[in-house]
This record gives sequence, structure tokens and C-alpha cells, in this order.
Amino acid sequence: MTDRNRVAVVGAGRTPFSKIGTHLAEYTALELGVHAVEGALQKAAVDPDRVDQLTFGIVGLDARVPHLAREINLQSSLSDSVRSMTITDNCITGLSAIEAVGDSIAAGRASIGVAGGVESMSNPSVLWSRRATRTFAALRSAQGLSKLRAAAKLRPADFRPQLPGVTEPSTGLSMGEHTELTVKEWAISRVEQDEIALASHLNAAAATADGRLVAEIHPLGGLDRDTMVRPTTSMEALRKLDPVFDRTEAGTLTAGNSSPLTDGAAAVVLMSETETVARGVEPLAFIRGMEFAAISPGDGLLMGPGVAVPRLLDRLGMHLDEIDLVEMHEAFGGQVASNLASWEHGWKLDPIGKVDRDRLNVLGGSIAIGHPFAATGARIVGQLANEMARREVRYGLVSVCGAGATAGAVVLERP
Repeated sequence: MTDRNRVAVVGAGRTPFSKIGTHLAEYTALELGVHAVEGALQKAAVDPDRVDQLTFGIVGLDARVPHLAREINLQSSLSDSVRSMTITDNCITGLSAIEAVGDSIAAGRASIGVAGGVESMSNPSVLWSRRATRTFAALRSAQGLSKLRAAAKLRPADFRPQLPGVTEPSTGLSMGEHTELTVKEWAISRVEQDEIALASHLNAAAATADGRLVAEIHPLGGLDRDTMVRPTTSMEALRKLDPVFDRTEAGTLTAGNSSPLTDGAAAVVLMSETETVARGVEPLAFIRGMEFAAISPGDGLLMGPGVAVPRLLDRLGMHLDEIDLVEMHEAFGGQVASNLASWEHGWKLDPIGKVDRDRLNVLGGSIAIGHPFAATGARIVGQLANEMARREVRYGLVSVCGAGATAGAVVLERP
């Protein structure tokens, strides 16, 4: 990107995040997405009529709303003429949405755009068996005796609903089961995983109490803060929890050091540097660079940051010790520790250095705040940009691992 078309983060907004089946269960993904977009526009003080593009993502696809972004567009204050695109890219969906809008701005096709993602895990699309699905489809057009013959094919088991799964289609293992394999390979202790979880909760609790996290939230349903942050947790409390993915004595991943299933939405507002100058807008930060990576699931399903981040820093000619703040998505404490180890010791690429834990997830991470899959990338970018502006630091790094053995990385820069 040249100086003329650098992409600026000028604002961010999101819903509160809450555990599946609780405070936000009554809201659909569409409603949550609209709310996050409106919140981001308000916090960025951007006229909705000036937005050129909306890219919004979801992982738990809803067949009833196949083009979610367009429906968010039409049900929000954005102009009906906005170019809207729906994407899905597992846990890095939010970053991919930012990439799409940022590329349009850098190419001159847009001046202002909104990017984000949403999950309503409390309201999934419920599926049926293949036989039931085919039968129900046939019943729509069948008449008379043919309708009875089609219905007669159904069996009691066909009426058992099938909820979306969390296993990898390519391996048959869940993300947690994969991470149990990874932490054993990298010799990551249960203590280190619990320490990461504890820091996530304590940092998020402090950032909630002093208003930094609350400032990013567009209140919804009487809720103005994330509901899963535990300010009173301790290593002793975490130590008492049983493993949930490997229930043998070798298991180390628990509900306490894993991110919870979460409802929520997040959005960021992006603007060309030319537009910020014309409007007198002071950016929170600029996107210095982005990088995406994909590896074999057998190498470690959530180890993609071990490739994406070193590759990004190398392309930008930067060193890890130049980074003032690091935001790493906490799918699991063990995944965080394993990727940090890969950066320090080298893995598929040369080592890039050790992260000072005092610079890591300083406002808390996904273990405490929550992880609505498609929303997490936008939540992290917005959170980091706001904190960089508050601290007046120059560089921030975003690292997000993704199901399917993918990852995304972003470097943000302030002048």
C-alpha cells in the first residue's frame, strides 16, 4: 500500500459477548450483526450514507439467511446501495472480512467500509438425517398416495435433530482433541495453560472495571459488558477442573483454560487515509500488513500462527521486539503457549523471539471475553487499535488461529 491509500481503522463496536444459551439467546445472528454495525458506525462517528462496502462473516451458517451481509445492510442504517458480501472462514473470518474491505480501499474501489462477523450459537440451523431431508423435500411436491408413500419411509430416528458439530470433517477430531495432541508434542504443562487463562480473566476484569472494554460495547438487552469474565478466579480454582477432551491423567485442557461457546458480533470501520485527511478524522491505527497461512492439520490444527506471524514480520522487514502490544486469540491456553513456543524456538520457519507476557492480551482474551467464531478477528483488531491509541504506542500485532489449520496475522501501526 502506498501512503495515499493506506487503510485506517477509525472505529470499532460490538455487542456484549455471552455464553451460549444465556443473555443473548433471544437474538438471531442477523439481529446481533445489525447491532454491531450500528455500534461501530456510532463509535466511529461515520455517516452510514458514506459507507461503500460491508463485508460480514458467519461460521454457523443459517440456511434461512443465506446472504447475511446483505440482510444486515438492508436492516441497518446503511444505504441500500452498499456493496455487501457474506464470507465464512472459520475462526479467522473476522480478519478475512477486514482483508476484503481493506483491499477494496487500497485499490480505490471504496473509501469507507465496515467489516466484521457474528455468531448466534444459541440459534443454530438444526439438521435432519439425509433420509428425512430427502423425504421432507419430496413431501413438498407430492400429492395423494405419493405423499403417504413418501412419509411412510420415515423412521423414528429420522426425527432426531442433528446440531452443528465441532469436529473437523477432515480428521474427525475436535479442536480441543487436536490441541491435546499439540500440547503433548510441545510439552506444554497444565500449569502454563491455567496461567494463561488466569491472566486472561484478570486482565479482562481490570479492563472492564476501568471502562476500556465497556467503551467498545454497544449495549444490548440491558447488558453493557461481557458476561463470562471471572474477576475472582484463581490458580487454585482452575486447578480443580477436570480435563474435558482427554479424560485420562494425561489430559490438560479444561473448561477453565479453553474459550467458551459464545454469542456475539463485532465490527470495525475502515477508511482510506485520503478520506481521513479530507474529513479531519484521526485514525486509531493503520493496517501495516496482513498475512494468512494454511498448514496440514496433522502438523497441529491450531499452529497456523507459527507460520503466519513469522512470514508477516519477515515480509514487513520487522522484528518481534519492535511490537508494543500482542493480541493472540485464545482458543485454548495450550494453543497460545504452543504458538508462543514456536515463535521463540522456531518451527517451520526461523525463530522470531520471545513475547513479553506483559505485552500479551493486556485487556484479556477469548478465554475470558468469549469466542463467537466469526466475530473474534474484528473484536481483536478493534480492541488492539483502541488500546494502541490510548497508550500512544507504535506497533501492535494480531494473531488468530483457525479451525481447518489456518491462521491470520495483522500488524497495526500508528504514526
